[in-house]
Amino acid sequence: MGWIIALIVGGVAGWLASIVMNRNASMGIFWNIVVGCVGSVVGNLIAGPLLGINGSVQTFSLVGLAIAVVGAVVLLGVVNLIQRGRVR
Repeated sequence: MGWIIALIVGGVAGWLASIVMNRNASMGIFWNIVVGCVGSVVGNLIAGPLLGINGSVQTFSLVGLAIAVVGAVVLLGVVNLIQRGRVR
């Protein structure tokens, strides 16, 4: 059951991050889920040591969703930097 929640929360986090980074038109639901789940890992790697906050997308919480969105925004920023040479 936890992986289903992780996919749903990852999809929402990826979708919100794609809206923030103006990439919503170029991403489908599959890539939103991938970016959200990978963004959750990136967010936990950043927030864990720096802030002492750990969130999981396997059980729904607002902290876990916020960390996943921030991690996904960072991930999309890096992808934009690699693809276009700048962050939009």
